[in-house]
Amino acid sequence: MSRAGLNLKYLRKLRGWTQEEFAGKLGIKRSLIGAYEEERADPRLEVLEIVSEIFKVSLDELFLKDLSNQSGSYLMKRRQQKMASADRNVIHFVPVKAAAGYLAGYADSEFIDELNTFTLPMLSGGNYRAFEIIGDSMLPTPSGSIIVGEKVGSMEDVKSNAAYIVISRNEGIVYKRIVKNNKVKNKISLVSDNPSFQPYQVNTEDILELWVAQVIIGKVAQQQRWDVNSLANLVSNLQDQVSTLKKKMN
Repeated sequence: MSRAGLNLKYLRKLRGWTQEEFAGKLGIKRSLIGAYEEERADPRLEVLEIVSEIFKVSLDELFLKDLSNQSGSYLMKRRQQKMASADRNVIHFVPVKAAAGYLAGYADSEFIDELNTFTLPMLSGGNYRAFEIIGDSMLPTPSGSIIVGEKVGSMEDVKSNAAYIVISRNEGIVYKRIVKNNKVKNKISLVSDNPSFQPYQVNTEDILELWVAQVIIGKVAQQQRWDVNSLANLVSNLQDQVSTLKKKMN
């Protein structure tokens, strides 16, 4: 019996893709993906050839083997290679397009192993991950920058006013400064570097992961010039935010 449909489902989830996203990559309708995965129809050969190229597995493996339980498969070999290179401080990269999949697969070693990786010679002896950020809330760090963070073990290790990648159930992946309130243990404030954005609070129980920012990677951009009035407004807004935070903390 062909295992192609079940293997397609396994490979799709491994990448954190929705059926709609997977269908787009294969150039077919989403309903066909559902039919294949539920074994109501057999995948066409031309579809499996595309899958074979994307995941670097053979057609025989797609048809006959259970890829979710193959110790000698390409996927397992790739995972073993990455584990063997851990001493080189391999950094897994989470682009914006993989953010939704990361929220579901952040604790899935197979999902993490399928992310692209790179290394940085100035980092050593830690658990690092890189995230692409979008938006202007952390200016002067521009939208599209890559934040390389080091894993934080617990909230007790968080330093107030330091910048973190915060992974939470309700907010997703955000890059903010954390302000702790010693009187309220179950909440933290997330503050933007851009004073045009207001701080907000999140429950600590909703936080899935914390990565303290260590390196910022960005494209060379034209230097932004500020006039005196713009700077005065920014300072004023920042002072207002600090006053508001102090009132909440007291």
